[in-house]
Amino acid sequence: MTQPTSSLYTPLPTSITSAVQYNMGRSFLPQETAVNIEKAVIEGKLLEVVSVVRSTLETASSAPVNIAVTGDSGNGMSSFINALRGIGHEDEASAPTGVVRTTQIPTSYSSSLFPNMVLWDLPGTGVDTQSLENYIEEMQFSQYDFFIIIASEQFSMNLVKLAKAIQGLGKRFYIVWTKLDRDLSTTALSEERLLQNIRENIRETLQKEKVYKPIIFLVSSFEPSLHDFPELRKVLDKDVSDIRYCGPLENLSHAYKKVINEKVTILQGKIASKSFQDSLGIWNADDLEECLNAYHLLFGVDYVSLQQVAQCMGKPMEEYRAIMKSRDLQTVLRGDWALSCMNCNTTSYLYSILRYIPLLGNAIINCLRKWKHRRLLEIVVEDTRAILKKILTDSII
Repeated sequence: MTQPTSSLYTPLPTSITSAVQYNMGRSFLPQETAVNIEKAVIEGKLLEVVSVVRSTLETASSAPVNIAVTGDSGNGMSSFINALRGIGHEDEASAPTGVVRTTQIPTSYSSSLFPNMVLWDLPGTGVDTQSLENYIEEMQFSQYDFFIIIASEQFSMNLVKLAKAIQGLGKRFYIVWTKLDRDLSTTALSEERLLQNIRENIRETLQKEKVYKPIIFLVSSFEPSLHDFPELRKVLDKDVSDIRYCGPLENLSHAYKKVINEKVTILQGKIASKSFQDSLGIWNADDLEECLNAYHLLFGVDYVSLQQVAQCMGKPMEEYRAIMKSRDLQTVLRGDWALSCMNCNTTSYLYSILRYIPLLGNAIINCLRKWKHRRLLEIVVEDTRAILKKILTDSII
């Protein structure tokens, strides 16, 4: 078999290879990174894709995630921040606490328990706040990645409006009910009943304002090892990781999908041309197995390439092969009855007859060949997208 010529590997249109910065999440994909992943996908070099993805996510792993802690004044935002950080109020690095508002401007805090996470202690809302709209603007809510709304005693309308505004920004948030120790010490209800009442009250209040499915934690800042505090830490750690990697993963996904679409468009335009067989590097355009192998090589999902990727990722080869619908021709034909019919002996016999019919026979053969190649290409491209998606998710540090 001849080797594919350079025609199918030439740079794509300027709109692709110029690669302006993508902004699909909380971060930009640098132009150099976009160019590198596009080039690797164009040339079907998945090992280079792995390298670009790992480098991008390694950079993302050290990017700070900014979490705003807000609520009504007196709800215990600063006390909660200290408890989450695992330090006491007397600690020199602790957030100041008191019965009156102690935080006048947004103040940042960090913790070794949550590397590269910045907790922002915002001034509380309340009667002194000119308006909630002004508060949201002054606190620059759009600059934060995540929010924790602190509540206690009652779930005020200010907190409802905060939740609704954050939801409108498309950002995640928790509702954290603090001072649970005080609630438990002053109620005649059982602990189970009290916790249920608090949760139901918050959900119902928010649902009336079309704020749905809030994540609620009931804690005591003075007992950070009890109630929902351990679960809060665990869920927060996972969500911070999701936030950190979400933007870069979306950017990388957008980059490779865009290039694949352009590559497919170019290939489809060549299928009917006389040079297609030579440019694909095949002897017989009607040999589906030969064509399938050529497409695998073109997109970098051939056996050898996948073996290299699996080894680099530290994964079993079969994990990648298992998600492919085009592992081999038999798998393709079992999953696609139309292609299977086009590849049967009866169709081959029909082809031999059509070749003896001037003009019309060749036109029909070319039409059927074009359809087969488009369908085969579609299946291989679907597998390529699946493999690239797995590379992205498996690369998360």
